[in-house]
Amino acid sequence: MVGSVSGGCIEDDLLHRLVTGRTAWRQPDEAARTFMRYGVNSDEARRFGLPCGGTLELLAEFDPAVEPLQVLVDALAEGRLVRRTVRLIDGSASLADRSAPEALQLNADFASQTFGPGYRMLLIGAGQLAEYLATMALFNGFAVTVCDPRREDLGSWSVPGARIVTDMPDDAVVAFRPDRRTAVIALSHDPKLDDLALIDALATQAMYIGAIGSRRNSLACRQRLGEHFNVGSEARVREDLI
Repeated sequence: MVGSVSGGCIEDDLLHRLVTGRTAWRQPDEAARTFMRYGVNSDEARRFGLPCGGTLELLAEFDPAVEPLQVLVDALAEGRLVRRTVRLIDGSASLADRSAPEALQLNADFASQTFGPGYRMLLIGAGQLAEYLATMALFNGFAVTVCDPRREDLGSWSVPGARIVTDMPDDAVVAFRPDRRTAVIALSHDPKLDDLALIDALATQAMYIGAIGSRRNSLACRQRLGEHFNVGSEARVREDLI
């Protein structure tokens, strides 16, 4: 068993149903999928510990083809947004790339859901501020990568769960392939490193780009990017200098 449906409320019952025989909880004509509902009344809500009084409706697929699921997992790992549609009449599924999230669609013929890559954060610099920010980001579900080519600064890093890379920041940004669920934040306090990250990050679709600095340093950074690295004003306006 991997993952969670309700945070622990119904998992035991769901597992029990699966282990004791799935034929007991699907209709004879539903060879490939079925719907299950939890919390349809107050007694069931109390039984399964659903204090919010909500209802869970699950679409269960039996023995789905492995290859399309691997294609979906690989697409998410590449930062792509994918729409998965299941035909309810026979359980067949199809995948389609999407450029923007779409709401769940469910009718008598199909169920369709958009799956997106997880939220990611790339931090430049392995200092104390990066440790605090990495801790908060991990707590909020971000996958965190910390880039610092200054290997001597990595000896005191103390946040488990963050991936460490020692590439130069521009190479790290390119390899990271920021998408609309990515934040890139330069915290090295070294303009030579922070600028390298910002130059490449500003050319991506990252949802947030930030850099540490006072007002004076922020202004100096903007001037450097424009005068020496030919980063236009349209790109610089995306940068949140904090």
